Order: sequence, then C-alpha cells, then structure tokens
Amino acid sequence: MKPLASLPHMGKRISHLLLVVLLAVVALATRAADVVDREITPWQPGTLDIHQISSGRGSAGLYIFPDGTTMLVDAGELSQKTPRHTPDRPDGTRPAGEWIARYIRHALCHDPKPSLDYALLTHFHDDHMGAVSDSQPMSRSGACRLTGLTWVGENLRIGRMLDRGHPDYNYPTPIKDASTKNYLAFVKWQTANNGMKVERFAPGRNDQVVLCRDPKKYSNFDFRNVGANGEIWTGVGTVTRRHFPDLENVPRPDWPHENMCSISFRLSYGKFDYFNGGDIPGIPAEGLPLWHDVETPVAKAVGPVDAAILDHHGYVDTQNEFFVAALRPRVWTLSVWGSGHPTARVWQRLRSTRIYPGPRDIFATDLHPATQLVISGIEKLTSDHGHIVLRVSPGGGEYRVVIVDDSSESYRVTKVFGPFPSR
Repeated sequence: MKPLASLPHMGKRISHLLLVVLLAVVALATRAADVVDREITPWQPGTLDIHQISSGRGSAGLYIFPDGTTMLVDAGELSQKTPRHTPDRPDGTRPAGEWIARYIRHALCHDPKPSLDYALLTHFHDDHMGAVSDSQPMSRSGACRLTGLTWVGENLRIGRMLDRGHPDYNYPTPIKDASTKNYLAFVKWQTANNGMKVERFAPGRNDQVVLCRDPKKYSNFDFRNVGANGEIWTGVGTVTRRHFPDLENVPRPDWPHENMCSISFRLSYGKFDYFNGGDIPGIPAEGLPLWHDVETPVAKAVGPVDAAILDHHGYVDTQNEFFVAALRPRVWTLSVWGSGHPTARVWQRLRSTRIYPGPRDIFATDLHPATQLVISGIEKLTSDHGHIVLRVSPGGGEYRVVIVDDSSESYRVTKVFGPFPSR
C-alpha cells in the first residue's frame, strides 16, 4: 500500500495519463476527419468504408470492412461510348478496369500488400464485369482479355470469387456470351495458378462473406446473402424460398432474364444497415407475369436500411413503391453514366414523402446532362458527380458521405455530408 504522502503525486500522474489519452483521442479524430479540398483520409480500423467508384463505363464498388477485410462488388467496362454516355472518368487515357484498380490501390494505401479478400459479381452483364473486344490486351498468362473485373484481378490478388453461376453456369440457360466466356477463362486460370477460390453465392447464408482479419473484435458486423437466381431469403434464420416458378411450366419468352437473377445482399454494422440489389427489377414489363417483380420479396426480407444503392441504376423497371417504402433509406446512391438513368418516375418515387416520410439524400456518380434537362427537380440531387464514399464510424452508430473528385487522381474531397445517425 502506498503511503498517504504519495497520493498527490499519483493523482498528478493519473491526470497526466488522462490528458495524454484525451489528446490521442482528439488527434485520432482530427486525423480521421475529411476536409473539402484535401485528399480523402485513409481507412482506419473500426471504420466501414463503401466506395462507389465513378468510371463512366460501368458499376464498381470497393468495400473495406471494420477489420480491414476487402471486397470488390462488380467492375464494369462498356465496350463503346455513345452520346448517351458521360465521358470516361478521369479520362480516356486508360481503360476503366485499370482506373478502378488504381483507385483501389490508393484506397488500400494503409495495407503494405493490398489485395481483395472477396470479389462479388452481381450478374453477367458488361457494365458489371467488362465487355470483350479484340482491341483489349491479353492477360500476362494469355488466358483472357483484360477488361473491367479481369483487369482488376490481373493487378490485385483476389482470395475468393463469388458469382451466381458456379460451377455450371447453366441457369436459366447456358451462359455463352463472349464476355462471360472471358470471365470464366479468368476464373479458371486464377483458381488453377493463383490460389483463388470460387463459389456460388448462396442466398440466406450469413457465413459466406465474413471478416477475415480480426473477426472477434467486430461481432456486430454481419453480411447477409439475400437473393440470387430467384431464390430469396425469407428474413428468418437462413430460410429461403423459390420466387421463380419451375421453368418447365413457363413459356420461354417469360423466362427470367439476367437482371432478374442478380445477387442481392444486406450488410449490417451495429445499427447501420446497407443494401445492394445489383440490377433486380421491381416493375414487370407490360404483359409479363407478376413474379418478374423481384424487388418486392427482397424488400420484405431486408426491411429498413440506412443506405442503399439503386437497383439497375434507377432504370424504368426498378424502385417500385413497395420497395422504396420498405427500405426507406436516409441515403440513396446512384451508380450512373447513361442518359436513361434514372427515369422520371423512379426519381419521383425516391423523393416522395408520401411513400415514406422524413429527409433523404440522393448521390449520383455521374449524372448525364440530358437527364438534367428532361427530369424536373433532378437538380435537387445532393451530389451529381464524383466517387461516393460512405464512411461508417467505429461501432456503426453514425456515418458520413464523402464525395471525391473523379476528374483526376487527386483523390480530393469535394463535399462532405453528415454525420447521419444510424437507426
């Protein structure tokens, strides 16, 4: 036991230690702050980052989980640009896949050996995986052409690949287009020579995408597989149900198309919830059966979220009223580069406080000027261009939206929104 005379000295030491701890906390908070006109700060442990990358050629998302686990969600690259598309971002001097890979390397600058623990391909369309043409270079192995996802995979090691088709790629019919064949050649070579694993995405599970680096530290993180190929989680345990009927009893013109088979998932961190549905539709085309609406059963399982990316880039067949009301996010992210995304009715539903009350902000990666001319009120977008970074604070209690310049590789912050409380 210390003599009483030493207690004042101990009190000073304790006060000094508390001051040091307080200063460290303040320094950490200051270091973590993103400031307009400065480079975006690196990811930090405990933070969940969701980057929606603006390339002007397709959809690409980088997710950095609280323990540093990394996941790529799509990496698209359209083969041709038309006046209906916005310019390449940052410019046309490099292909989209290379720009995406360079962006990822910068976002993972905290890691001395950056790599992707997971890559998830929501469905087999060019703007999500990369189109193939004779002008694109071959991989170093000669196994495939480099475009979109395959370009990223050529430059960053992928630990586990998830898609909707493995191992046979036969649903609803054999997938034989050139872009998918190129992707499968990439997968075959990577699994045989680079140790990459490949799996079919399994709806209902919450143990297929997990924290790889320090899982015990973040027990309040969960990645729930919601849907793929018409099999949809019910919201109870790991139970799923078939939304699509037996195709033997369905006329061939009514069979599900590729977008309908898209992967969807919900990500949770503490109170924060996020949804990505790929290109699932929610409004069947005239004369088609009601089960072509995939959004409604998905929304019933997912429920309210804090943030979501628009299905199918906000096209005319998406964001049905039930879906919008069920998810009712505070933040919508729109991955867009074409003049038809979003459409006017989708925009109206997103903005409607009759569908769900309260404020909401809508962020677009690259809104086309033509869309600004034809949709009334679209100027109320919170941000209409730039990389969109959702930064969820340690524990998941709040989040910010950081917009990053997409006209160069400055990684300069142009706008910061929030913090928004998670609900």
